[in-house]
Amino acid sequence: MTERRELYRSQNGDAWFLGREPTNGHAFIIHQPNAPSGGRLSHVELGEFLRSGRGPEHQALLRLIGTLVEVPPYA
Repeated sequence: MTERRELYRSQNGDAWFLGREPTNGHAFIIHQPNAPSGGRLSHVELGEFLRSGRGPEHQALLRLIGTLVEVPPYA
């Protein structure tokens, strides 16, 4: 089963998740459209997702990536 963490949920109910395949560690984006749009999940490679736009879901992923960097205290 894929592990996932919600990145962003739009006002219309679309949701984006950061997913990871536990068997091999590969990460990807899962997009779940709202029910009126069909609600069918799709998987997108991380690089393709980041190249595809600058929406709030993309900004959420960039913020999450930024939390992985340790910032030393100012001297």
